[in-house]
Amino acid sequence: MPGKKHTIDVGFFRQLDRFTFMVRKRVSTAYAGSRRSIHTGRGLDTVGYRQYYRGDEIKSIDWNAYARSEKLYVRQFEEDKSLTTHILLDRSNSMDYTGGGVSKFEYGAMLAAGFAYLVTNDNDRFAISTFSEDIDITKPRRGRKHLMHAIEQMSNIELGGKTSIKECMTQYEKVIHSRSLVIIISDFLDDPASIESAIYRFADHDLMLVQVLDRTESDLSFHGYTKLEDLETGAGLKTYISKNFKQEYQEQLYDHINKVRGICDHVGADFYAFTTDMPVFDAFFHTLSRRR
Repeated sequence: MPGKKHTIDVGFFRQLDRFTFMVRKRVSTAYAGSRRSIHTGRGLDTVGYRQYYRGDEIKSIDWNAYARSEKLYVRQFEEDKSLTTHILLDRSNSMDYTGGGVSKFEYGAMLAAGFAYLVTNDNDRFAISTFSEDIDITKPRRGRKHLMHAIEQMSNIELGGKTSIKECMTQYEKVIHSRSLVIIISDFLDDPASIESAIYRFADHDLMLVQVLDRTESDLSFHGYTKLEDLETGAGLKTYISKNFKQEYQEQLYDHINKVRGICDHVGADFYAFTTDMPVFDAFFHTLSRRR
């Protein structure tokens, strides 16, 4: 809806201050937060020289040192190994659904903001990009100013379109140039094959999938004659929701969720599922506790 402002409550930020975001070892050994390590080549600060060996990059040779000593030396730099976090938030029409509380998008935006806050506490770079049929890519940056700007953007974003996670992740994959933490927040009500493709594209990263559903979606807390509407296509369906109908619906939903979880388990990714009636801090506590 044009002009609609989303409510993104960040009052839980202070509760997150006692947590440190745990990054998988396979990533942290190469990109370990704010730690630094000595490497030859381009970096931040020169920390010394060593003799040139065959195989070193020619551009790393210090020609001034050669002019003085007639020996080849290469400069050593202290290289920043900070982790970059890419947060991808679903802004499709289906995320606008609410059973009476916050919408799925608002809940997902609070999760995105919370993850970014934890990253900011470690002075690492992050980006919050949103997607539906296409993806709005944001460049990773550091700092609270960048975080506040991202929250403001999410508050004013216009939701729309269908979820095309495969196509959007194919586009986003091209902007990641090193092992990173990738967090995808969505209701994941998309074709399992499309979700599987997205997961495999980021399988070499520290990957998290966070599913957000409304309680009325997970429990189908309706009974009797009901009109159902697909928020992404606008298609409507008048039906009678009986006990058997509800049971079949939940079986199919849980089967879908278990397929996504199984793919995540296969590649070593994390999968979390929350409903919007869970306090946001409780969702973070669950997530961070499992990653320790």
